[in-house]
Amino acid sequence: MENRIDPELRETLSLMPPLDLDNLEATREGLVAIAQPPQIADNISVENKMIQGPDDNDPLRIRIYKPKEKVGDLPALLWIHGGGYVLGAPEGDDLLCQRFVNEANCIVVSVDYRLAPEYPYPTPLEDCYAALKWVADNAKDLGIDNTRIGVAGASAGGGLTAALALLARDRNYPNLSFQMPLYPMIDDRNNTPSALEITGHMVWNHDLNQKGWEMYLNGDNGGDDVSQYAAAARAEDLSGLPFTYTCVGQLDPFRDETLQYVTRLCQAGVDVEFHLYPGCYHAFESFVPTATISQRAATEYVEAAKYVLNRNVSVHL
Repeated sequence: MENRIDPELRETLSLMPPLDLDNLEATREGLVAIAQPPQIADNISVENKMIQGPDDNDPLRIRIYKPKEKVGDLPALLWIHGGGYVLGAPEGDDLLCQRFVNEANCIVVSVDYRLAPEYPYPTPLEDCYAALKWVADNAKDLGIDNTRIGVAGASAGGGLTAALALLARDRNYPNLSFQMPLYPMIDDRNNTPSALEITGHMVWNHDLNQKGWEMYLNGDNGGDDVSQYAAAARAEDLSGLPFTYTCVGQLDPFRDETLQYVTRLCQAGVDVEFHLYPGCYHAFESFVPTATISQRAATEYVEAAKYVLNRNVSVHL
């Protein structure tokens, strides 16, 4: 397996300590300790805001990225961070969210959803829906064109993105124009050929995936009654979803669930763009952003957001 990894990605992986979900609190603290302080571009304003969460007594933090100078209403992208449903925070994606603002000409709202196992499904998803609904409800005040709202995220954030698109469709609000679930964590059964194949130190593997799903679903993962809103691979009807962009590395345990999802979206009549990156493990473009293939992957999904969110702009000006 090691020989199949892109040479530019191999060294960083060998230096990276494996994730330990058996000591979750220590792992969370370790990630905070090594996090870089936020770097905010001069032309972007970043605001942390507390909004009403899904329940009356649960305020929810969102992080809003806006251009300091803008003309007219802009599209919006709700960004959902990854971390296996148990790790992560919005600040970890500061640079990417600013890149979306600058290159896709949009306003980005990143949601600090509550994490499992303290808050298992459906709390993280309902937090994301509360943030999405807030964006749509407050579009006019935010300078957002509410006909051009998208959702995006990577890994578990991609899983929440796919689930949120289903939820918004079925609740008939808001009407999404775009979803971008990047290498999404969408199948709690953890039994595809790629999930079974990726067992070693590859950022995310079969064992870590099992633990993540167990914490998110309170041990009910793999059963017969898992909701499509918990694991989007369970959805029987994918029709009526918005334009979808997704990608995955060929050495990612989520490869096959992503391939199956893309195929079923196509068969349901949903417009889809998809990229498979050979020699790439899970979240490769995040861990080794300077690699040639990482730069290409990130540029392609930022450009996809720009294209879809702005393709009908002349109609709305």
